[in-house]
This record gives sequence, C-alpha cells and structure tokens, in this order.
Amino acid sequence: MGPGGIATIIAALSLLAIAIALAYTVIRVGRFIDEARVSLKVLTEDTAPLIIESTRTLELINSPLESFAKITKNVEEVTTKVTETATDLMDKGGPAVKVAGALITAAQAGKARSKKKKAE
Repeated sequence: MGPGGIATIIAALSLLAIAIALAYTVIRVGRFIDEARVSLKVLTEDTAPLIIESTRTLELINSPLESFAKITKNVEEVTTKVTETATDLMDKGGPAVKVAGALITAAQAGKARSKKKKAE
C-alpha cells in the first residue's frame, strides 16, 4: 500500500467520523424537538383551564361593574334634571321669584296693618 492508499483510508475515516457526528447531532436535535413538543403540549393542557377560569372570573367581576355603571348613569341623569329644574325656577321672572315677591308683598302688607292697629 502506497502513500495514496493511506491517504485514501485517512480521508475515508475522516468522512466516516464526520457522518457519525452529523448523525448523532441529528438524532439529538430530533429528541430535543420531541421533548419540546411534549412540554408544549403539557403546558397548553395545564394553561388552558387556567385561562378559562381567569376569563370567567373577569366576567363575574365585570357584571357588578356594569350594573354600577348603569346606576351611575341614572344618578347623572337625575342630577342633570334637578339642576335644570332648579335653574328654571330661579331664573329672573321665573315662578320662584314671583312666589317670593308675592310672599314679601303679603308680609309687608301684614306688617303695615299691624302698625296701623298699634297706632290707633
């Protein structure tokens, strides 16, 4: 066997070592991917009920909040109506001013009568 034959054997052994290393790497990566898939499946199975429970909890919390929002809206409407009514009553020439004027006039007339009676 000459130097060419020895070089061929060395090259063949080097290629065999490279092929074995690649095969080992491919097998390890395949196992890693299988483990990752199993872990992801377990994680999904464990997380899905938790997400469903969280969603239900939020729905239960939001229900009273929606009711509270309706109550707040109704209170706001009543407040607006009361403010408008009070403003209408207190306008110049409004009914409240007319009633107050009539009461003041009646009170002054009553005082004037009582002063006349005392004077006599």
